[in-house]
Amino acid sequence: MISNLYERRLLDQIHEVPRHVALVVAEKDLDTTEAYKKIGAFTSWCSDIGISRVTVYINMLRLGEEVNQKLRSQIVQRITDCLQSTSVDATIYSPDAPDPINSDQTPAVSISIGYGGKKELVDAIRSIAQKVRNEELRADDISEETVSSHLIFKEEPELVIRTGENRLTDFLIWQAVYSELCFTEVNWANFRRMDLLRAIRDYQNRKRRRGL
Repeated sequence: MISNLYERRLLDQIHEVPRHVALVVAEKDLDTTEAYKKIGAFTSWCSDIGISRVTVYINMLRLGEEVNQKLRSQIVQRITDCLQSTSVDATIYSPDAPDPINSDQTPAVSISIGYGGKKELVDAIRSIAQKVRNEELRADDISEETVSSHLIFKEEPELVIRTGENRLTDFLIWQAVYSELCFTEVNWANFRRMDLLRAIRDYQNRKRRRGL
């Protein structure tokens, strides 16, 4: 009851929400079925308050590529299974999946399983370089817009939330350069709807300068 009253008070204080929110979750916090189900719940919480786009990044531990590949496969399967019982229509990306760089559609919910910003940027540069070699593109015509159009995650988030950590990751290193950052004290296992509302309340009280 107290929790519901507090959430209602938080909602009354929110008058501006970001259009696009990115969430960073550590792989080690996905240790229960409930933790996986909460990803679907998070996207519903965002939708309920008017956030139209959500990007989730599962930050993988550096355990070696062979171990990480196995973990990624397991996480992809578990997230897929958990989302099947919800109305969430998400596109899942991982370094092991076919690269959809040329896709014209941007899903409302994107989930990256260890597909970090460094790899994303390298893949984009390789794709651009190949077009230059094929004379489909002139080197002098390469611009910021060219790079952006070759990235997997083309949308810039207004807010990036990282749970349980106060450090950056390499996710969306190109797209999130002007994003507002929120580091929560609680990890993903203890993250609640009220923690999202607190992050949104804090976001609306900031004066965005976009690098100025």
